[in-house]
Amino acid sequence: MFTGIITGVGRIAAVHDLGSSSAHCMTVTGFDPAASQFTIDISAESLDKTAGLADAGAAVNLEKALRAHDRLGGHIVSGHVDGIGTVSHFAPQGESWELRVVAPPPLARFLAYKGSITVNGVSLTVNSVKDAADGTEISINLIPHTVENTGLGQLRTGSRVNLEIDTVARYVERMLQAGVLPTTGLQP
Repeated sequence: MFTGIITGVGRIAAVHDLGSSSAHCMTVTGFDPAASQFTIDISAESLDKTAGLADAGAAVNLEKALRAHDRLGGHIVSGHVDGIGTVSHFAPQGESWELRVVAPPPLARFLAYKGSITVNGVSLTVNSVKDAADGTEISINLIPHTVENTGLGQLRTGSRVNLEIDTVARYVERMLQAGVLPTTGLQP
């Protein structure tokens, strides 16, 4: 589990195809402190559902796993990509930056004004939601610290980004489907 508060940005040094693998998500399998490098095994499914992880030289946002006694500074992040979005706009707006991303239609029901979303591993707050037939466009405000200290500053219009929906939204959706929560009479 993670918080989405990035502590460093790394670069993919090389990608090697190991053929069929039973690796689940990403597992650190080697570490070389002298070279400041580590090796991971990643499943084919993770590569298929993720943008940019097979590109040598690509920036990767890094964060150590959350420990039970750590402060939760962002939101609960599992590290599982739910879909790939496309940047529709990325530009300075006053002293911050506006990032707009079109998320695929299956994620629309999980996106809410002032809700949480993870973009390329970074915990962010959704400022607006616009539904359309081809996807849902969300707007996110990025402070200079986020632009400068994560890989998000390298995004451009047309960039593909990894999206993870809020874990709480995922469970609320499941409880509604199972009839555990009432679907009428809820007050904001």
